[in-house]
Amino acid sequence: MDIFLQQLINGLVLGAIYALVALGYTMVYGILGLINFAHGEVVMIGAMVALSVIQLLLGSGVALPGPLIVALGLLVAIPTCMLLGFSIERVAYRPLRHAPRLTPLITAIGMSILLQNVAMIIWGRQYISFPALIPATPHQVGGATITDLQIFIVLLAAAIMAGLLYLVHRTRLGRAMRATSQNPEIAGLMGVNINTVISITFVIGSGLAAVAGVMVSAYYGIGHYFMGFTLGLKAFTAAVLGGIGNIGGAMLGGLLLGVIESLGAGYIGPLTGGFLGSHYQDVFAFLVLILVLVFRPSGLLGERVAERA
Repeated sequence: MDIFLQQLINGLVLGAIYALVALGYTMVYGILGLINFAHGEVVMIGAMVALSVIQLLLGSGVALPGPLIVALGLLVAIPTCMLLGFSIERVAYRPLRHAPRLTPLITAIGMSILLQNVAMIIWGRQYISFPALIPATPHQVGGATITDLQIFIVLLAAAIMAGLLYLVHRTRLGRAMRATSQNPEIAGLMGVNINTVISITFVIGSGLAAVAGVMVSAYYGIGHYFMGFTLGLKAFTAAVLGGIGNIGGAMLGGLLLGVIESLGAGYIGPLTGGFLGSHYQDVFAFLVLILVLVFRPSGLLGERVAERA
């Protein structure tokens, strides 16, 4: 039972990160019908920018509390990623909005590769250590251990997701986003500025990506120019699992995927003699993707966006 509870806690922490990244995928898909495969690299850029700011502050000898240094890094990473997301939509996707569906998909993959290489040029190929600035004080919960960092990640992710739900369902901008998702042409006739709504969607998703990037770097203690690729694929899996285009589905899918990975590595791994242990936990994520695509392509909560030609 202790092992189950520990793996459940680890899974919820991972799932919270996956959910934040998956929201970026599902928001863009819900409005444009586009899979933004460059979103994982936006997560990576957020992590690397925050790491650079943190290292700069530590190197300057500024006497600040560790959590405040991380917060300052995050405050720089968020607008940087927002500007990056806006630029990607404006330069790479908007000119192809009425092109065949395969064209923006190829562009998204190309943008992902471009961002990876730009990051490699700026930060190099080496792994960058994330300083232990947030206390990792362990707390015992029913025989399992949870740290302050894990609690912080889950609470911050929950607050952000609650704020996003409020934005989408209770604000004028949210109504415009939902109207654009359902029928952009009619929404435009009703006075909604479609281009502005789409740009804001990319900006919000990129801001969430920056937060997720800092979370995953702090959680694993490293940053790397290639870190966004696998994380992006897992978040895409989470979005598909919950029902891509559905914000609540992305949250549910992220949490479920994190729990499935942790429980799979903790239980199925030992049963296979370690062959599918923690080093192979990615297997469980992509196995889930295959099963969902085969048996329930619309995801657990279905797809609420209208199909467009």
